[in-house]
Amino acid sequence: MGLADMDLPGPPAVAAALERRARHRAYGYTVCDLAGRTLVADWYRARHGAEVDPDWVLLLPCGPRTALRVLLETVRPQAPVLFPTPEWGGFAQLCRAAGLPYRELPLLRGPGGYRLPPGPLPRPAGAVLLTNPHNPSGTVWPADAVRGLAASAAEGGALLVSDEVHGDLTHPDAAQPDATRPGAAHPVAVSVADPAHRHLVVTLNSVGKTFNCSGIPSSFALVPDPALRTRFAEALAGYGLWEGGLLEQTVQQAALREGGPWLDALLAHLAAARTLLTDRLGPAVRSAPRASYLLWLDAAALGLPPANARRALLERCGLEASDGAEFGPGGRGSLRLNYALPGPVLATVLERLERL
Repeated sequence: MGLADMDLPGPPAVAAALERRARHRAYGYTVCDLAGRTLVADWYRARHGAEVDPDWVLLLPCGPRTALRVLLETVRPQAPVLFPTPEWGGFAQLCRAAGLPYRELPLLRGPGGYRLPPGPLPRPAGAVLLTNPHNPSGTVWPADAVRGLAASAAEGGALLVSDEVHGDLTHPDAAQPDATRPGAAHPVAVSVADPAHRHLVVTLNSVGKTFNCSGIPSSFALVPDPALRTRFAEALAGYGLWEGGLLEQTVQQAALREGGPWLDALLAHLAAARTLLTDRLGPAVRSAPRASYLLWLDAAALGLPPANARRALLERCGLEASDGAEFGPGGRGSLRLNYALPGPVLATVLERLERL
């Protein structure tokens, strides 16, 4: 339960597409299928009601982490990179690897869960990084908060990069402005940002988390600004990462064309699993998740020693979790659990939690 990866089988359509492609027996260089860009735009329109120009789309044969690292090297901000905490530890790791200064901003937490810091961002800021939905809490940052963050970043000339790899995993019972559109509660940063600020916004996404196929790294970037898009593509090519990819395009297209019904069933399963665990763990849940399959817990409320909670949970219950300290200063004393589990395994988890 300590990995952000589903312990569930992926879509049959993806498996079938890979089998068909493997039988072709020509595994040489590929070029980008430009129809894949339109496929991404159509997916955003159908699932999220978001208008995405196909020209904004870059189809990448690498995972979102690699894409973000190359993007940061492309813009090479001289001022600190800002991001909230608690937050996915990869942001800090990538900044250190790229030799970029960074600053972590504490998230606000109230009775309803976490909120993004209001008001102007600290200056100077070279870039602002965000996960939406939030990793580790599963919070979906609302459209007005994302729009405000994009505006605040743009006022200082900073790029907002929104990592939205869990965006398609918005739960069916999340508050939605349009109940007829699955996933409409997830605000896509490049879509909700004011048009005047859109040139300084990038969305990163992938079918990997949504369709449980991260073992074949791929991603897509939505980059509205043509000049930045060209620079980013050239930087990627410098690492031998050209648009397209043999297996990457096979997986992306099968998932986006045929994976919708499978995803709807998955989301119902995840929402049910979330409810079982949140009902059991009650006040230990720091913020009720509205998306993804991650549960963010207060170690002390579980009766675990905050400084050694991960080890204590493993020893008492035989359950592995992610240590909250990995998510920055705001994560100390917390644990992150992954509940994307088959029913029988989830039942075992609930049984073992009784040992607390």
